Amino acid sequence: MTSAAPGATSTAPNEPAIRRLLRATEIDTRMLGMIGALVLIWVGFNIYTQVQTGESLFLTPRNLWNLSVQTSSIAIMATGMVLVIVMRHIDLSVGSIIGFVSTIIGVAQVHILPVYLGLDNPAIWVIAVVIALALGAAIGAFQGSLVAYLGIPAFIVTLGAQLFWRGAAWWVTTGQTIAPLDDRFALMGGGPHGSIGATASWVLCLLACAAIVFSLYAGRQRRARFRFPQRPMWAEYTIGVVGCLLVVGATAIVNAYPWPERVAAAYAEANHIPVPEGGLFISTGYAIPVLIALVIGVAMTFLARRTRFGRYVYAIGGNPEAAELAGINTR
Repeated sequence: MTSAAPGATSTAPNEPAIRRLLRATEIDTRMLGMIGALVLIWVGFNIYTQVQTGESLFLTPRNLWNLSVQTSSIAIMATGMVLVIVMRHIDLSVGSIIGFVSTIIGVAQVHILPVYLGLDNPAIWVIAVVIALALGAAIGAFQGSLVAYLGIPAFIVTLGAQLFWRGAAWWVTTGQTIAPLDDRFALMGGGPHGSIGATASWVLCLLACAAIVFSLYAGRQRRARFRFPQRPMWAEYTIGVVGCLLVVGATAIVNAYPWPERVAAAYAEANHIPVPEGGLFISTGYAIPVLIALVIGVAMTFLARRTRFGRYVYAIGGNPEAAELAGINTR
């Protein structure tokens, strides 16, 4: 009689290859389903543009780059919403809060800070970011206290706050355009100058691939230390190769999108660069807002999975009564 080695994973006879792959790599099938649905939507839009205009306009470097920039703020917002939803609550006011905070820091940059610091002061954008973080945290703490200490359902609190903060945003600006913003602050919105270029993007790509390999190695060492079951080595290699290929593919796409022709020509003229007959090709690379969203996504993942706070959040969402009896401050 023989026994399997510690940490080995058993394989059922005649198990389908796809099921064996998913089990060995421990990939969440629900995540694959969402990714598959997203791919189908993208392909559908691409086919639609092909039929309507005669050329594919959706799955192009330009459109994918623009989509990544436009959705970066939504991605940042979603990282916080995950924790709220995990705890069985909802926040309907988050979009209005973003609008209100944006108007506040816009007015501060245009009408308040220059009066005290002078125009084009390098500290303006830093103060604007600090104001945004502090104001957003204060609003969230106020609404959260209404839910936790007064027992008002989060749906009611945030539904009323949605209307209030939306009106407050209009009241601050009285419907007027706020401009011009600080140039350094505007870089966080993307654009040709709000990106890191091809070279820095490829360097970041290599660092990301190295981080993927290191995380797989560290995870394997951690499992061995606590004598948890190990994934097969071929599964580790598969995850590493697929992850690195995705990073390389994303980097190639953002680098394939060039600066607009006029912006590139103005840059060449300002820096005395000769412009070739076919135009100057300057790769845009990763946009700064996308990098901010990625950093915050990694940080929030660490917060949710590797900290006591994250474990408490999931415990409260799983069973609030049991979490409170276990000594967790559910409020």
